[in-house]
Amino acid sequence: MSAGDAFDEWARQGKDQGMEERHWHTAKHVLSQMPVEEGDTVLDLGSGSGYAGRALRETRGAGRTYGIDAAAEMVHNARSYTDDRHSGFLRGDFEHLPFADDSVDHCFSMEAFYYAEDPHAVLGELLRVLRPGGTFYCAVNRWEENVYSHEWEELVGVPMVLWSEREYRAAFREAGFHVAGQDRIPDEETEIPPETDFPTEDWETREAMVERYREYGTLLTVGVAP
Repeated sequence: MSAGDAFDEWARQGKDQGMEERHWHTAKHVLSQMPVEEGDTVLDLGSGSGYAGRALRETRGAGRTYGIDAAAEMVHNARSYTDDRHSGFLRGDFEHLPFADDSVDHCFSMEAFYYAEDPHAVLGELLRVLRPGGTFYCAVNRWEENVYSHEWEELVGVPMVLWSEREYRAAFREAGFHVAGQDRIPDEETEIPPETDFPTEDWETREAMVERYREYGTLLTVGVAP
């Protein structure tokens, strides 16, 4: 099954709203760090319900936002959630971006980069479309150090990239980006029950759940186009 097929089904079931709610816990911190200025053009890779573009339009004055998603149903839903003519949503793959060279100021991606069939090609495409000094804020919850994410590929049934923190930095640099930073952003909002409630349906111990959300959280790697 392809990522597009899987997320088409999720969108038809209305799961895009649940994804938005879960991602927002850490995505909002990433979005607040982005140096988006009024009038900037921002691209969202794996845009899902389109929440990131809407937020940047409403709070940062982004001039134009575009969301790219492999799932046509996700794109359909995202379009239905806004009547803002400056927020566009397109179905496509990350390796072939329908934008001119040096035409995008910043790019955001949350929980999507690891679905790329050729992540190195994606980084090359981003470097092509980003203007000099443009940034790529890449946020993922699945990476090598986060041992709790290793089983996701089997659970979702879609091939996924599994890079370490070092491999993310190396791949960004190999593509031509300057790596401006890499951080783990903890999820402080997911409720963790008291010790007496464990084990739960999903967690054997409270310590493991704390580690997953409070220590690992979301990995953010920031690249800057030269």
